Amino acid sequence: MTEGSALAANQLAMPPLGFGTWQLKGDDAYRAVSLALETGYRHLDTAMLYGNEEAVGKALAASGLPRDEAFVTTKFAQRRAGGEPEALEQSLDRLGLERVDLWLVHFPLKDPGENAAVWDAFLAAAEEGLATDVGVSNHSLAQLDALTAATGDTPAVNQIRLNPPLYDPAVVAGHEERGVVLEGHSPLRPRKPGLGHPTLVEIAAAYEATPAQIVIAWHVAHRIPVIPKSGHPERIFENFLGAELELDAEDITRIDALGTTAPRRRRTP
Repeated sequence: MTEGSALAANQLAMPPLGFGTWQLKGDDAYRAVSLALETGYRHLDTAMLYGNEEAVGKALAASGLPRDEAFVTTKFAQRRAGGEPEALEQSLDRLGLERVDLWLVHFPLKDPGENAAVWDAFLAAAEEGLATDVGVSNHSLAQLDALTAATGDTPAVNQIRLNPPLYDPAVVAGHEERGVVLEGHSPLRPRKPGLGHPTLVEIAAAYEATPAQIVIAWHVAHRIPVIPKSGHPERIFENFLGAELELDAEDITRIDALGTTAPRRRRTP
């Protein structure tokens, strides 16, 4: 585990609710992030691949929030090892920041050696203070173990696609055993019937909430940081309120059970 890693030592360093920005561009991204910050979100998730780091940075600057009150994540995706320091400098320039709170390897490279080389470069960025913490995205437990074996340092975070139909208690437990914060992206894009699943609809009605709010509350109940994305003002607000819902144990178990059926497919932003 990375020595001195704030996230690895204290999961609460990352706000449990984040605001995802995948597919948000230009003025739409600026408006959505601005509204999210105004609503109370303090965790922003972007990536070089999204093409919206500049808009995210401008919205954060315009908010007037002190830097230490906002948690900013960005990611870098590449086809081969190399160019990591330059990529981070470019991301920081677009964001208008001197550092990010979390920098993630967006996707694993197929070659384990190259993936380890990328991870080494990310660790160096953390040593230089350009990223408070570094981690990965879309990695399996085996790929996490390979990075640890090759470098001696375990990623602080692994951001993967997670929603009730993809729930796997073994994966959750595996991250806990390794001291890796499991973070869920794409929470509101489960496979069909999606948010219209009868179990989610029934539970939502009992709490006078929306199915989306129930899914977000379920992540929070499992202590899995979650980053829903929306460009719609009403949904941005509704999703924020979802993190404040407290589900009872029986309902959490019912939602967990949605992950015990059907094959798993991961389409990842």
